[in-house]
Amino acid sequence: MCFPLIPCPIRRVAVARSLRKRPHRPTERARKPRPEVVTGLVLQQAGEWTDDELPRLNQAILSGDAPPALLAERVRDELLPRLPAIDRFSAVRARQWVVRLGLVGASIGRHYQEWTPSGKQTPERAFDGLAVGAEGVPFRDYFAALADRTGTGHYGRDSYASLVRWNVGSLEVRLGGELLAVLPGVFDDGRIRSYTGTPGEEHFFLLVKQGEAIELAVNDVLEPLAGGRLAPAGEDALARVRTAAALLGGLRRLFLDFAALPPGQSMPADQFMDVFRQFAVHWTDGDIPPSGALDAEALKRDFLLGIALPGYAEGVRRLFPALLAAERSALETLMAQPALPQRLLTSLGVDAAALRTADPADLRGLLGRHPALADWFRLLTAHARASGAHLMLSKKFLFKPQRRRDAAGLGDRPLVSNRAGTTGMNENFLERLTRARQEHLLAPLRAALGGETAEKEPAAGVRSHPGAAAPVSVALVG
Repeated sequence: MCFPLIPCPIRRVAVARSLRKRPHRPTERARKPRPEVVTGLVLQQAGEWTDDELPRLNQAILSGDAPPALLAERVRDELLPRLPAIDRFSAVRARQWVVRLGLVGASIGRHYQEWTPSGKQTPERAFDGLAVGAEGVPFRDYFAALADRTGTGHYGRDSYASLVRWNVGSLEVRLGGELLAVLPGVFDDGRIRSYTGTPGEEHFFLLVKQGEAIELAVNDVLEPLAGGRLAPAGEDALARVRTAAALLGGLRRLFLDFAALPPGQSMPADQFMDVFRQFAVHWTDGDIPPSGALDAEALKRDFLLGIALPGYAEGVRRLFPALLAAERSALETLMAQPALPQRLLTSLGVDAAALRTADPADLRGLLGRHPALADWFRLLTAHARASGAHLMLSKKFLFKPQRRRDAAGLGDRPLVSNRAGTTGMNENFLERLTRARQEHLLAPLRAALGGETAEKEPAAGVRSHPGAAAPVSVALVG
């Protein structure tokens, strides 16, 4: 008998004889590795560099411990030569590297523009001399080809989709334990990649994607109503309306809870203004840097529920280059359709102009005849309240601190202004947006519903969805 750890002469002889009878073949170890294996190993090593060395170098430059040009030099010498030809990337790997090289490009652009006289006027010069791979492809050309390789119509620079949605892991949205939406990422290691590797940046990226995940759940619930397959006042439609209102209540609480956290568990305003936002530089003159304004789920919700703001659709179309192809298509479809509240009024035979001029007694009579109006009113109110909470975050982390700086004579950042968002939306415009969502098509019903809001108990006699108070949860699962 032979035991596993004791040599067996008989077995050894038998094996030797069998080998003599077979033609010689190279062992697996001697065979040339498959190209996809080599590519995977190369990208793994390069990924470790971007995930670990990039944040360390950014921190060293920002603290004055390293010269601003060091990052571009290290990227040129240590990272870019390793990267393979574009056709060696799968679609998933291309998305992962759009995330990584987006962070690299933003970092190089920031340091160049911050430390080069007139650098803001020539942003593309930041990438001079940065050639990728054996063929020496210019960095921005390589990035654009990589973005095309994703198969998503991604912008030719970093954008919201890659920086937030692809970067952060997969999220699940549940209402009272029921799974309503999954918003996937492209990494499965639980890591959130960032400019400086600080917890504040990770907290902020996670918050933004959590908000988008809830918005996705809202839109998934409501979009079947836009196709006209369900009567807006029917029970199936109203169940969806109540669920969407509950989700928007959860979105508002997400924002309020983040604002109430101590700085160490969220992001200090100074870090947001002076570090994080300053990476949202232009790569070329007139391009569109990453911004929360590019959250397509929020844009979809505005067109689903309606927003009476002149020029809003045209402003959204100006953002189209920075959106994914599927997002542009979905928004165009929604823009061409009546908003859901208008569909509701049309189905009930209610004239919107008459609703605006009706007195409280007439409105109460209307609610008695069409109680579905109360459910829709709560949904639109919840939408407006979530928008108000988002505006509050903008004021807390951006506009109020900048006003304090202005009052103290400290002025603005010369690179990325803190007086407006990265797509140019200032505080006044965001306030107008919030008011437009508050003055929705069913806003006249306030006169009959009194002080009722989306988070208060409904008035007597008005039906309520029993699951409306169920908790909304957003979990990072991958």
